[in-house]
Amino acid sequence: MTYWALNAVFLGVVGLVAVTAIITRRAPLWGAIGLTAIPLLILTAVFDNVLVGTGIVGYDPALISGAKVGVAPLEDFAYTIAALVLLPPLWSLLGGGVSIRAPRYSTSGSDEVAQ
Repeated sequence: MTYWALNAVFLGVVGLVAVTAIITRRAPLWGAIGLTAIPLLILTAVFDNVLVGTGIVGYDPALISGAKVGVAPLEDFAYTIAALVLLPPLWSLLGGGVSIRAPRYSTSGSDEVAQ
């Protein structure tokens, strides 16, 4: 099995979770996920190149596509993308998250928070 075939299995599950979140109207803020992707993909590129370049992690050349970012195979980035796409919808579906709102204060002059 190639690394892309293995990634397809995981990315398929991730896609199902994301679609479920969208259908149940609990879709995450995709813009925030997109902005988060930039530093995470940069960090993935740096650390994967260190791991592969030093020989800590190795890949069978027959199982990778041959496309690389530095010395790290492109397939390695699928795990970062899977985490970016999976975790926010999963968190939303499991009921996580807290509504962040500033407290409303009464204009009556008292120091109590309006309910």
